[in-house]
Amino acid sequence: NRKEENMNTIIRSDIKILDSLLALNLNISVWSARKKMCLEDFGGAELPPEDLASLGSKRIADPDSLKIFTTLKARAFNYLDRHGIRFMSGWAIPEDKAGDIIDELIRIRETFLHEKETFLADYDQSIENWINRHCKWGNIIRESTVGSDYVRSRLSFSWQLYKVSPLTDHDNPNAVCESGLNEEVEGLAGTLFNEIANSATEIWQKVYAGKDTVTHKALSPLKTLHQKLCGLTFVEPHVAPVASLIQTAINSIPAKGNITGKDILLLQGVVSMLRDPSSMLQHSQRLIEGHSPQDVMSALLANDVFAVCQSPDIPAEISLPPVHQRQSANIPNIGLW
Repeated sequence: NRKEENMNTIIRSDIKILDSLLALNLNISVWSARKKMCLEDFGGAELPPEDLASLGSKRIADPDSLKIFTTLKARAFNYLDRHGIRFMSGWAIPEDKAGDIIDELIRIRETFLHEKETFLADYDQSIENWINRHCKWGNIIRESTVGSDYVRSRLSFSWQLYKVSPLTDHDNPNAVCESGLNEEVEGLAGTLFNEIANSATEIWQKVYAGKDTVTHKALSPLKTLHQKLCGLTFVEPHVAPVASLIQTAINSIPAKGNITGKDILLLQGVVSMLRDPSSMLQHSQRLIEGHSPQDVMSALLANDVFAVCQSPDIPAEISLPPVHQRQSANIPNIGLW
């Protein structure tokens, strides 16, 4: 039957969405202030052979003095995650939001560069302070220190913003049909829904799990997700309905007082829906078919997921394209709430 046919439906973004997107690659380098240990550091002690064990590293500067740079890097990553989708080596961002996004990156970069100059101005003294703090090991630190010019080159903040378009003509047809861009773009919808689900899981664990009362601050992370979805509605037809459901839930909450009773149950139902990409698609499909957001909210409030999934036109399970793990900074998702 039709339900069975839709069991393995895969949502895909159309290549035409590139008309509304820009690609942004962010390059932020933070000096590690570490050097590899060497045999001389151990004063001639017998060590295991290299094929058995490797030497560790030593800190040649106070790590606390560099925390501001990792914090600013995290802030930039988080900001782009709140407004864009991971794409190729960076992010896909809405073209109509690019100005605001670049303005925010400029502000973060200005702070980064200011902190860089402050750090470098006091660099030599800070190294001496670090050596004095670890005077017993001062020699192995001093022998590995580097000059401020080297450190300057290891602290950088830049980006590249560009338009992406598919290759349509080439002497070798394989260069066109095997470019790989179509597959990257098709996967953007799945990436977006998975990013929303991951954020919603964090929100659930930190804000809603086990709670029967929350303050209005609990709405802030939902508003963040709503803002992200609203900027990316062109990615796939189910995106706008999901944003509509979030807005409907937020609008239904009284303006004053703690959020309790059926109101917190409603928010918990919305967050639970957002934690599951298939559930998001199933619920948004009801809106596409003409059902009102209030109808879907009523089903969520009743904690009856199946009530909004009765139509055979709604796939019981929707397969999303796999989200490839990317190499990125190991940073906390700060700023979401």
